[in-house]
Amino acid sequence: MTVFFKKAERKNAKLRLALAGPTGSGKTLGALLLAKGIGGRIAVADTENSSAELYEDVVEFEHANIQPPYTPEKFIDAIHAAEKAGFDTLILDSITHEWSGVGGCLEIVDKLSGTTFKGNSWGAWSQVTPRHRKFIDAMLQSSINIIVTMRSKMDTVQVDAGNGKKKVEKVGMKAEQRDGIEYEFTTVLDLTHDNYAVRTKDRTRIFSEPMVLSEQAGILLKQWLSSGSADACINGNQFLELEALMQQAGIDIEKYCAKRGLNSLHDVQQQKFDETCAGIHSIIQRTQQAQQANEQQLHAENEARLENDYQAALKDIQNANQINDLNRPATYFKGTKYEQQILNACQAKSDMEGWSA
Repeated sequence: MTVFFKKAERKNAKLRLALAGPTGSGKTLGALLLAKGIGGRIAVADTENSSAELYEDVVEFEHANIQPPYTPEKFIDAIHAAEKAGFDTLILDSITHEWSGVGGCLEIVDKLSGTTFKGNSWGAWSQVTPRHRKFIDAMLQSSINIIVTMRSKMDTVQVDAGNGKKKVEKVGMKAEQRDGIEYEFTTVLDLTHDNYAVRTKDRTRIFSEPMVLSEQAGILLKQWLSSGSADACINGNQFLELEALMQQAGIDIEKYCAKRGLNSLHDVQQQKFDETCAGIHSIIQRTQQAQQANEQQLHAENEARLENDYQAALKDIQNANQINDLNRPATYFKGTKYEQQILNACQAKSDMEGWSA
């Protein structure tokens, strides 16, 4: 496929932000304040025994208490439910449970290793990794803002202290999730015990200096998210919808993109999404109507053919010379709407010729 280059433009975006920190560092409250600043309806999927509800007097939000087992699919369901309900921001508090909680990925691997794969953890991971990846993809492709929290703990290493001795040194906080999880987010902030947010990664450039998270920071995030080009490309959910429609319509997606100078369907502009979908729906509708017309015509032809066969069979029954001559019409029309009439005609012929006796 041909690759197309065009002027780089930052598009309007949806937030993908992670807050990592130890207990008491303010992850939940910080996430709520940021979401309040962004504005709109807020949903919280809470794995922390409803701890988020302690802040209902600070931020207005709707709450779902997520119970174990904390499978990847349960978090995917929470994302899809928030999208379907029309929330603007979803807070997943916390996604550590998806990885190391009861029924999370690590526990699933242990169970599979001890049963299905008989001690082979690599085999177990071959099943669990795709499930975890689907959870990550659900976040990345979501049509709403996603803020996640992750528990973290101090990471330590052993270093040489001289004289053949070793000592333990602290080397920073480590989030309790799969290694490399930070690559999946636009912004990753580590929260300290005194509630300061320190950037690990920040493409928004809002958190260049340590700060206490606030509603004002959420307002700045909203401005950044909406400051891109007006010609925004479709989001992940729209991409999947458009791809499914094109497949249903039998459209060659690669040729469609090449004809319009697109590298993929991801490059379709938001403002053209509804128009594009409407056009594809028309194609699907015309195809379905043509199929229905063909089916009706075929049905009518079959009915006419069956009627002709029925009339011919009545003549054959009338001209039959022996009882065995009646077997063919009786068998041919079995299961059709003419079955009983044929059986009646065969019986009448048999009675008239005295074959029944």
